[in-house]
Amino acid sequence: MSGKLRQLAVPAVALAAIAGSAAWFRRYYLRWGATDAEAAGTLPGDDVLPTPDLQVTRAVTIKAPADAVWPWLAQMGQGRGGLYSYDFLENLLGLDIHSADRIHPEWQDIHAGDHFHLAPAASADLEVALVDAGSSLVLRVPPDSPPGPFDFTWAFVLRPQSDGTTRLLVRERYAYSRWWTVWMVEAVEVASFIMSRQMLRGIRRRAEGNA
Repeated sequence: MSGKLRQLAVPAVALAAIAGSAAWFRRYYLRWGATDAEAAGTLPGDDVLPTPDLQVTRAVTIKAPADAVWPWLAQMGQGRGGLYSYDFLENLLGLDIHSADRIHPEWQDIHAGDHFHLAPAASADLEVALVDAGSSLVLRVPPDSPPGPFDFTWAFVLRPQSDGTTRLLVRERYAYSRWWTVWMVEAVEVASFIMSRQMLRGIRRRAEGNA
């Protein structure tokens, strides 16, 4: 190989390594904790947004039965049980989130059509699209919301395992309505990964401790 070819090969190899690392990291944070089958499989709520531009599936194993995990999901939301993630980061944005460390009976009643608060402002609300008590909770952007850059669903699914543990799967699905939305969502998903991973761990810690 001539000196000139060697000079060209070095940056080409470096770029290929960077691209490969970026692709690996993207796959990691979009599918943290989920198996190939879980990431590719159908979950409750998929039919609410049937043709997404991006699907994210994350998961964790909880050493507790599904009925010990469900109450923590049922009471989620701002002004209720919180999101079990980094409250201090969320509150830096003015979201007023305070994650509960016990099950509140008064927050267990949840139905399709209810509002799910992410912040004090009503404009940040999601809508409960589906409730299968003890099994799945699906949230969506309210259909009557002003058009935004994307439509969105957020599903929490419990899958009991034969050994008495439970798999908790969390799926985000996005359908873009602007050509530039892809860049916004890709950037947001890095932060979403950090917060969602802590949320999954927070639910696991609470459910296992309660069980």
